Amino acid sequence: MVDNQPSMTLKVGLLGDSYTGKTSLMVKYVENIFEKDYLATLGVNFMEKIVKVSEKEITFSIWDLGGEEQFQNMMPIVCIDAVALLYLFDLTRIDTLSNVKSWIQKAHKLNPTAIPLLIGTKYDLYAVKSEAEQKEMTDTARKFAKAMDCPLIYCSSSHSINIQKIFKVILSKVFSLEIAIPKISGDGDPILEY
Repeated sequence: MVDNQPSMTLKVGLLGDSYTGKTSLMVKYVENIFEKDYLATLGVNFMEKIVKVSEKEITFSIWDLGGEEQFQNMMPIVCIDAVALLYLFDLTRIDTLSNVKSWIQKAHKLNPTAIPLLIGTKYDLYAVKSEAEQKEMTDTARKFAKAMDCPLIYCSSSHSINIQKIFKVILSKVFSLEIAIPKISGDGDPILEY
């Protein structure tokens, strides 16, 4: 571990277009609840979850920015002091992946040292797409992750796929620990590459 303090807080920011599942991911991770009825985040949402790592208590302070254009001025609240920034895109809407570029450019100006992670959401809906659609999305997402030099993780809040693992990868990256989670790279699988 980094220091001898018994507890510490790690701030994590969630960025991405509207309806990409940022709030669902946060609520699923913190409260293990999935709400089918979606309410757009107005401004910034915030939740905390305490996890134990060895003898240390770590508080994940998770900040979720509404994806609408009018909330862009609140980006500093989410990005500044974050140890990790999760860039979310909807695996069924390739335009949300293309828009990650703009999110990265804005966030990087505010926090160039945050660890980036590229997160594909709604894996359960992606899994029923055609093989050709899955391949196009995964090829494009891998190019983005390579350009960002960051992990690529597909998840589903409704089906509890890879949600906990996202935060385990963050811990491993923050503390330079070996990641003990098996990678998943098969076509059509819930990708977990780091």
